[in-house]
Amino acid sequence: MSLTQLARQQVQGLTPYQSARRIGGQGHIWLNANEAADSGEYQLDCSRLNRYPECQPPQVVHAYAAYAGVSPEHILVSRGGDEGIELLIRTFCEPGQDNIVICSPTYGMYAISAETNGVGIIDVPLDSQRQPDFDGIIAKLDNTKIVFLCSPNNPTGDLVDSKGLCRLLDAAEGRALVVVDEAYIEFCPEFSQAGLLADYPQLVLIRTLSKAFGLAGLRCGFTLANPEVIGLLLKVIAPYPIPEPVAQIAAQALSENGLATMRARVADINRLKASLAKQLHQHPQVQEVFAPNGNYLLVRFSQGAALFARMAKAGIILRDFASRPGLADCIRITIGTQTEMDAVLDVLQQEQ
Repeated sequence: MSLTQLARQQVQGLTPYQSARRIGGQGHIWLNANEAADSGEYQLDCSRLNRYPECQPPQVVHAYAAYAGVSPEHILVSRGGDEGIELLIRTFCEPGQDNIVICSPTYGMYAISAETNGVGIIDVPLDSQRQPDFDGIIAKLDNTKIVFLCSPNNPTGDLVDSKGLCRLLDAAEGRALVVVDEAYIEFCPEFSQAGLLADYPQLVLIRTLSKAFGLAGLRCGFTLANPEVIGLLLKVIAPYPIPEPVAQIAAQALSENGLATMRARVADINRLKASLAKQLHQHPQVQEVFAPNGNYLLVRFSQGAALFARMAKAGIILRDFASRPGLADCIRITIGTQTEMDAVLDVLQQEQ
């Protein structure tokens, strides 16, 4: 028996998540991973690096709770939002028995985490308005433990309809968790579903410092949920998930000065995004500009593959979504600096 044959069947057949770094590319302008163009500056105290860190660093938990407007008992800190997704599946889904629901096209890690853990995947695609098919999801609840929604949705940028979400939450009571991934919510904070947490114990939110806070390299995320859910996740999470340097930087990012820096970054990104969207709408090669609610724009071009190749040749690395259902000729553009946006437009203006 080979080493591969010794591995679990689910792992043998698994295709890993194709992150921006795994896909790679050659270029000098990287606009394919929804990263911020800057990270800010932070100070580190190395005097405690000889000690194991707190499982849940209190300074980070309390700071994020204050920022999110919930009590600390509703917060779990994890290694990025991805670990929160993984923990929910490991905690609530029986391998080989339970299922999750996803609504494609959406963030790929929900399905990858389910596959890795031997959990089934039920895909209820977005409807023609790019909203979750709430009736279709409700019809699947008897066979589902967790429903994953993304708002703003990656890659389309659409926001989950609040009335439809509440109807789903009512139907899911005592049957399933409903997880809303709000990784990009800082770019449209008025549409957060955090206000529903108090009324719906089956609601879970996923958050991160990777996007608006400019700290993708830090790997620090948050799960916001009913304290009972948080307590269950704490039974499963690793004993030392948050390294001391991560806790220190996260606490600084969530300070008054850190939040001011984040909000200024968001304002700048939203301004650049609006300007780019306006110019794209006027371009003859652009067929559609999707919802502008994150730090990116998904754009459907008349000849997406050719444009993607032209951008790559110019050293501009974007994200091609043409293989996803309903996204033929679609390319996602992360909002970078003004200079980077100008470079994208320059290539777009060039004759083929």
